[in-house]
Amino acid sequence: MVRLLVSILLGAAVTFALFSFMAFLISSGDRREEEKLENIVVEVNTTPPKSAAEQRRRVPPPPPPPPKTPPKPQAPEPETNTDTGGLTFNMPGVQLSGANAGISAPGAGFGRDGDATPIVRIEPKYPIQAARDGKEGWVKLSFTINEVGGVEDVEVIESDPKRVFDKEAKRALRKWKYKPKVVDGKPMRRPGLTVQLDFKMGG
Repeated sequence: MVRLLVSILLGAAVTFALFSFMAFLISSGDRREEEKLENIVVEVNTTPPKSAAEQRRRVPPPPPPPPKTPPKPQAPEPETNTDTGGLTFNMPGVQLSGANAGISAPGAGFGRDGDATPIVRIEPKYPIQAARDGKEGWVKLSFTINEVGGVEDVEVIESDPKRVFDKEAKRALRKWKYKPKVVDGKPMRRPGLTVQLDFKMGG
């Protein structure tokens, strides 16, 4: 009986000692963690680190060369229309004071007195329907040359056949250019002029 009591007391003492030792170990571990946390020092460095990269300065591009002076415009050549589509046109000289005037040089000026003379003549287009039907004919027109050499007031006096070639003849005559009539050094209007345009099939 005495041995049982002694063994119980001894076991309780050993158990108590073990629990006390474990509690000591746990408490000592917590203190070491707190000491480690207290010893941590945070340093803040506000100075940026030096960079080894080289700094490149931007060099402005050289100024562009001055623009070249444009070439001087050349005088326009007189307009001519040579595309007749295999058709021929008989365009006699314009009746000026009862005589037919020839074509003068395009560069002639207004300095000298003289009658109106043609500079540019545009051939009329042959109407498609008339070409298909093999029709030929002529158109007699009246017109006026203004102070700058343009053609105005184009009217059909007579035509054969009627209204077949009138439109193309008038359209072509309006594109003609003249050196206007000059009196005392001044260009004048020249009304009442007539011309006949012949439309003939050509080989």
